[in-house]
Amino acid sequence: MRTRSKALPQSFSLRRSIQGFTAPGTGQSETSPPLLVLSAVILLALFAIVQIDLHSAQLQAIGLLGHGTGIDPLFLSP
Repeated sequence: MRTRSKALPQSFSLRRSIQGFTAPGTGQSETSPPLLVLSAVILLALFAIVQIDLHSAQLQAIGLLGHGTGIDPLFLSP
């Protein structure tokens, strides 16, 4: 009796998923590669951090950003 390897169906499944991203004009809906989505999310997060840092004085003036308020001085560094 022959035994079938489990690696073969997994490799076909991986090949199908890769071809789904690269095959042009197959009639399937186009999806973005996961790496592109991840890099876009990281860039948006960095942009938000930079904007908050640039406008921290205005945000603190309207009460959206408080530096050190509510933190016990015991936990702050000297």
